[in-house]
Amino acid sequence: MTFIHPDGRRQDVEAPLGLSVLEIAHRNDIDLEGACEGSLACSTCHVIVDEAFFGGIPEPTEDEEDMLDLAFGLTHTSRLGCQILITEQLDGLVVSLPSATRNMQMEAD
Repeated sequence: MTFIHPDGRRQDVEAPLGLSVLEIAHRNDIDLEGACEGSLACSTCHVIVDEAFFGGIPEPTEDEEDMLDLAFGLTHTSRLGCQILITEQLDGLVVSLPSATRNMQMEAD
């Protein structure tokens, strides 16, 4: 898969099946925070999915949509990296990293 950094630099990395975009970023020292460690309680792993791949990703859950509402630089192809799992259909996935993140974690009830 390919990460496009805020400065436009492209970084191609191995993306093992079943791992999340967040896990892949961390394995490759890519600056994708994930403050809640993938527990769907923040928006710091916000990525912008390339249009060519967006339709191949399952629809976001209501919880993910709630977290995306807090994301900086939200677009119509924005998703949380912790919620995108690599499948064969997503081979070659391209995501852009936003220029900033907003760390607003939700409190558990």
